Amino acid sequence: MPIHLALPGAATVAIGAVLPFFIAALAAARPGRPAVRIVVLGLLASGALAVSSGVWLGSGPIATTGGLLFIAGLVGLGWLLASILGGALGPQRGLLPRAYAAAIANVIVGASLATLYVAGWTPVLEAWGGLKPAHAWLNVFGFVGLVISATLVHLYPTVLGTRISLRRSIRLALGGLSVGPPAVALGYLLGSDPVARAGALVVLAGAGALLWFIGEAHRARGRWTTDAAWHRFSSWSLAAGAAWYAVGIAIAAVRVLGSGADPAGWATDLVAAPLVTGFVLQVLVGSWTHLLPAVGPGDQRLHARQRTVLAAGANTRLAALNGGVALLAVGLSSGLTSLVVARALAAAGALSGSVALFARAALLGANRVGPDPASEPARQTRQIGS
Repeated sequence: MPIHLALPGAATVAIGAVLPFFIAALAAARPGRPAVRIVVLGLLASGALAVSSGVWLGSGPIATTGGLLFIAGLVGLGWLLASILGGALGPQRGLLPRAYAAAIANVIVGASLATLYVAGWTPVLEAWGGLKPAHAWLNVFGFVGLVISATLVHLYPTVLGTRISLRRSIRLALGGLSVGPPAVALGYLLGSDPVARAGALVVLAGAGALLWFIGEAHRARGRWTTDAAWHRFSSWSLAAGAAWYAVGIAIAAVRVLGSGADPAGWATDLVAAPLVTGFVLQVLVGSWTHLLPAVGPGDQRLHARQRTVLAAGANTRLAALNGGVALLAVGLSSGLTSLVVARALAAAGALSGSVALFARAALLGANRVGPDPASEPARQTRQIGS
């Protein structure tokens, strides 16, 4: 249940919320109709909640209903992105839109396999030993990992204050992370050791190229003279998240290289801490830390106050989260319950503290979402908009 809350819940809903705006910015287009975006988010959020509840309660009908809602939300998200690109003034078939399209295709297949399983379809039940790792590779690496990696291409240089450019490392990273996960999943589906191992090698190469890109961008970073703690927390959260992603990929890929398409090669306990907490949740925290005061509503004074709030305890939260992830991974893999509980609490404390700070920063601007209606800039804005 925690994994389903974190991945279909937190990660996918966040992706559904921001991806239309990223695609619109890349392609110089409108981000789609608000009503459509709201419906997509509603389907994703309600579907993820129902799936998680069904898994927790052991209820096939609840999980199946959630899976269908979730898949409908994914299809809607794909349609929304296609419609945005259809009205674009800029490039429509660049590397990033293709990576996003591949990611959505991967998760639709992966979520469909799991939905058929909880629905009790006999062919899927009988083959679930091989389908389960295929489902995990498509959803975790082929969707969440690929979308976040593609987004880091323009978000991470922005956070660092350096130029966004399509480097060779980016092409290698997105190429490997786009092709590798479905190849591994196909190997499991076919029971083919060579296909699974080839996909694992491609994924490893993509993860290495992602770290190469992170290093290149970090060396070219800007030198900030204000809000050092806020800049440090957001940039290091993204960098550490990418590093944990590479660790998770290395663990999963090495097991595939050793066992081929044997379902025993997939072990959730070994990759849960680095992938879910170290990568997905940490990147979400780093992203909202940067985005709220950068593009959120409000004026410069409000954004300055938000940066101060979001920077509180930056070093402590970074250390607690990443230290907790490291020891949590060791505890899960070794079965040391006391270590798992202690470090899970440390990581959870850092995450909950970040959520509380975000809520506080967002509430600062709850009543200040735009200029004074009576002001001259507001009148000019209304005239331009009309």
